[in-house]
Amino acid sequence: MAKLKDKLCVVTGGASGIGRGTCDAFAREGARVILTDIDEAEGRKAAKEIGCEFFALDVRDEAQWDRLADAHPQIDVLFNNAGVTGFESSPGPHDPENCSLDDWHAVHAVNTDGVFLGCRYALRAMKAKASGSIINMSSRSGLVGIPGAAAYAASKAAIRNHSKSVALYAAQNGWQIRCNSIHPAAILTPIWEPMIGDGPDREEKMAALVADTPLKRFGTIEEVAQLCVFVACDDSAYMTGSELTLDGGLLAGSAASPG
Repeated sequence: MAKLKDKLCVVTGGASGIGRGTCDAFAREGARVILTDIDEAEGRKAAKEIGCEFFALDVRDEAQWDRLADAHPQIDVLFNNAGVTGFESSPGPHDPENCSLDDWHAVHAVNTDGVFLGCRYALRAMKAKASGSIINMSSRSGLVGIPGAAAYAASKAAIRNHSKSVALYAAQNGWQIRCNSIHPAAILTPIWEPMIGDGPDREEKMAALVADTPLKRFGTIEEVAQLCVFVACDDSAYMTGSELTLDGGLLAGSAASPG
């Protein structure tokens, strides 16, 4: 039986990468999916290919969340996936000493403010049924320091902690509204393509980028999407305030060399 049958699921940043893969996985599991993205052209294209609804949403904009609430006042699942590293619009530096305040604010506006607004919307949209699942996209970078991407790491750490606050708030109100964060490491999404390229040394470059990962490979979009399905569905009904890592063993420590 489809794990998300008859559930209404909203996904932010759904036009590409993990967001799009998760929209597709949710739809395959019987959900009615609302794919949202700031990029209307790509968002509409992805929604048409998946067979789901599109809603234009800039997660930084409170008024746009209010419009989403007017259109969809009750939902079952929200995946707060939209996020930025900061390097999309600024080459940096992004280290703690030299990062500009503007660059810091730009990252937190999307990653921190966007997740706050999403969680607030979801709580209001789920409390009538007193049930639902909020999934927040954090990162391995939210669990360890990243000197060269200080704003990004701080924002992902904030998402981890806010997820726990939301989980406890919902429980204190007697709602079966769950909130969990997921923490992927190197997942093979289009963001890596400029570094990898399509030349004869592609495999060599990929191996170098995951050399410190115990499993010695990138994770896949589908692996993240399937984790989201589990956290969204009733199979994980007793899980809230948790952080789920998907990192090929990085946080376990270094892999011991045989012999």
